[in-house]
Amino acid sequence: MPSYDSDSDVDDAKSFTETSVLLGYASKDAGEDSISRLGGSPEWLNPNAAPSASLARCKVCNEMMVLLLQLNGELPEKFPGHDRRLYVFSCRKQACRRKQGSIRAIRGTKISKEAAASAALAKEAKEAEDARKKAEASKPKNDGPGLGEALFGAKPGASGANPFASSANPFSSNSASASASANPFSSRASNPFASTPAAQKPDAPKAEPPKAEEVTPKELSKTFAETLSLNNTQKPAGPPPAPEPWPLAARLPKPYPVSYLAEADYEILEPEAPAVPQNVSMDVDDATADSGPGSGMDKEVFESSMDAIFQKFADRLAQNPDQSIRYEFGGQPLIYSKKDAVGKVLTAAAAVGRSGMPGCGNCGAGRVFEVQLTPQAITELESEELGLEDPESLLPAVWLATNAISPPYISLELGLGGSAISKALKQVCGLNGPSLKNLYDKYGDAGDVAFEAKKKQSFTLRKPKPLTIKAVYQSLVKIANTQDFAVRDRGSLAKLKKEELAEVWAKAEEIVKACFAKRPNYNDLVPILLEIGVCDELLIRCGLTLHIPLRPMLSSITRDLTEMLTKLQGRDFACEYKYDGQRAQIHCDAKGKVSIFSRHLELMTDKYPDLVALMPQIRGEGVDSFVMEGEVVAIDRQTGDMKNFQALTNRARKDVAIGSIQVDVCMYSFDLMYLNGEPLLDRPFRERRELLRSMFIEVPHQFTWVKSLDATSQDSDAVLDFFKSATDIKCEGIMVKILDNLTEVLCQGGEVDAPVDEMEEPQTPSKRKAPGKIAENDTKKKTRRKPLLATYEPDKRLDSWLKVKKDYNASFDTIDMIPVAGWHGQGRKAKWWSPILLAVRNEDSGSFEVVCKCISGFTDTFYKANREFYDDGSGGSGVIQNIRSSKPAFIEYSGPEPDVWFEPQEVWEMAFADVTLSPTYTAAIGL
Repeated sequence: MPSYDSDSDVDDAKSFTETSVLLGYASKDAGEDSISRLGGSPEWLNPNAAPSASLARCKVCNEMMVLLLQLNGELPEKFPGHDRRLYVFSCRKQACRRKQGSIRAIRGTKISKEAAASAALAKEAKEAEDARKKAEASKPKNDGPGLGEALFGAKPGASGANPFASSANPFSSNSASASASANPFSSRASNPFASTPAAQKPDAPKAEPPKAEEVTPKELSKTFAETLSLNNTQKPAGPPPAPEPWPLAARLPKPYPVSYLAEADYEILEPEAPAVPQNVSMDVDDATADSGPGSGMDKEVFESSMDAIFQKFADRLAQNPDQSIRYEFGGQPLIYSKKDAVGKVLTAAAAVGRSGMPGCGNCGAGRVFEVQLTPQAITELESEELGLEDPESLLPAVWLATNAISPPYISLELGLGGSAISKALKQVCGLNGPSLKNLYDKYGDAGDVAFEAKKKQSFTLRKPKPLTIKAVYQSLVKIANTQDFAVRDRGSLAKLKKEELAEVWAKAEEIVKACFAKRPNYNDLVPILLEIGVCDELLIRCGLTLHIPLRPMLSSITRDLTEMLTKLQGRDFACEYKYDGQRAQIHCDAKGKVSIFSRHLELMTDKYPDLVALMPQIRGEGVDSFVMEGEVVAIDRQTGDMKNFQALTNRARKDVAIGSIQVDVCMYSFDLMYLNGEPLLDRPFRERRELLRSMFIEVPHQFTWVKSLDATSQDSDAVLDFFKSATDIKCEGIMVKILDNLTEVLCQGGEVDAPVDEMEEPQTPSKRKAPGKIAENDTKKKTRRKPLLATYEPDKRLDSWLKVKKDYNASFDTIDMIPVAGWHGQGRKAKWWSPILLAVRNEDSGSFEVVCKCISGFTDTFYKANREFYDDGSGGSGVIQNIRSSKPAFIEYSGPEPDVWFEPQEVWEMAFADVTLSPTYTAAIGL
């Protein structure tokens, strides 16, 4: 059925039929009529007497609903002197939609004194008519008068009985008898309080009109209810809800955006029915057709399984697809389907009475159909909320894009391990264990596995609802809680060149990264970004704050002392022991509240109550609040000897009581980032270290500083001795840190450190020189390298801090081991074996005793060759080689079962840094 275009030229006017149904179209711009609109807040006829809030409460969740539609519905020909408005409310919660009581319609009526007097006369006439009918009670009765005849005393077919005749349609601006206020979309209807003289009925008794008196709202509503319930036989479902004051605007849900109903047209239909075969019945497209049993709606139009009523619904909307509402006083709604909840109610009501509308469930009064919202209206109401520019979805989108739902220091974790995810995939996607295992072996990543499993799912009982960013994030947060008992001026940016724009974005990115490093919480950062954009003020408002951890500064790795001394030549630096413990960031405010965070920003205050109790003792005179960083090391409290990291892992992680502590610790502090309300991040390391050692007090075997040595690149022998002393007491190695900021330092090769106060300009693609294109004279010029800053740079890995660990030293021993098994890799290593289980041969028994799993230190080339050598056939080759079906009896191993067992035939030389005790691996037991 072709769509109707109101702006098109139609030569044959007879090919279309104008119905009595008035259509409203939404517009973002306010027209002459500002009363009729979608969304917004209701405007009551009497602003000082709002209705009871109980009328607009959802019967599902008992929360206040929001306005869907406000319509100026005056009918001066039918209700002279009545100012009428329709208000349709709906619950905003997704869970309540399409449930009984989640949508309510309220009619507001204001009756003038003259109209009230006329209504009283009409009531007397009605009582007289009822007395006459009782006298004729013995005569056969028909179904009773129709609604129009009962209301207005007009017979069907009379001109006054049809509310949509050209002389009675309240929305017809061309009507000769209708007043200007009859059209709810016209400007002259915008005054809801304009009085209209009451029309005298010719058959009314000629009595002296009573003196106009003030009529109470209670009497008015009763009069109007009695008028509408002449033919109603339904009994009230129960007492109406108790009166309730209308809430303040601040306590109401957020309203929908406003769309005005500035224009209106009558529905235009194409009356000619399409030709159909004789063996197929035809459903006449009539808006006022009876929808009860036995009517045309029960007949099929097409030889298909499609609901005929739904087809009628779609065809009628196709004529005018942009319509938002349909208005027809006393008509029939356009039913979506007689099988859904609404259709069943209307169909049942049509079988009982002529109106086809169910009575009121509260008072029993009859209802009259007036207005119907179409899907276009819902689209208009929710267009901004479902759009890409919805600011409420930005924060959840940021969290989901970063693979997190909260900052690490807030204990909000999903707590879902691999087994829980696998179980969920089995239930949702209908997979068995082997099928899921094959997907894991092929793709390696849980996300890819879920995607492929869902893609291969054959069918679902019903189409799932589309996912939204906000709903997904809220669901994840709910799961975690349950288990846990813009740049402003876009126009100016558009004028920039590509290279200039890249520099702008690079600088903005640097500012945002710096803010997030100091306060890693999108809940703080994103709202301020929306408020002020990227500017220098952002660095102030999102700076270092107590009890919110900052991301730690990171060190670069050097392979040996020689490389370290080369990088730091000409600079003063400090060498510090790198203890084998857990890095900790301690916050303490003026009130004595202490928070302890790990290097991954996880809150671990409950793990170290002994350190919390220690904080008052280490404060020196004048220390109010501070943020310090150090290494927590397991220690023998009596001798002061340090224990290895494995001993620290045996300590409980949560709800640790001081009396139950079995593993004592000592805090070796090495940096101070905040003191007495002032951030120290921009101060050089020498100054920060001096404040740390002068403002705090040592407590033997509980709190002290890291052991250090100040040196230069000329003191290589002293640095080597210091490194050996660190490894002798079971330290991991040493940390080397620049002490001062220097403006310019000459280096080997003609390199010069850039000045500290000069920011390195972002390098755009056009400024990069292709490999092999360096000019000859460039090698003769002094170059600038990244400055070696002595400041604390959160979340940056710079050469200002260098790490030299003992396992990087090439002089350490190696051990010959045999690869005996492997697991399917994860992520980037999904196609290879990683980790790999290694064992040594016991010369006495001849058995292979497992030593460890190795997960790093190999190149991609090695991984590929190793997978081809130990091939289980799943890699695509189809050939199985050097693989055993089960664990050989000569291998001693009781840990987690690997994915494949290798045929032992290779010996690898493996470098190692240390030997620790293990509850899993039995190699060298008893030595």
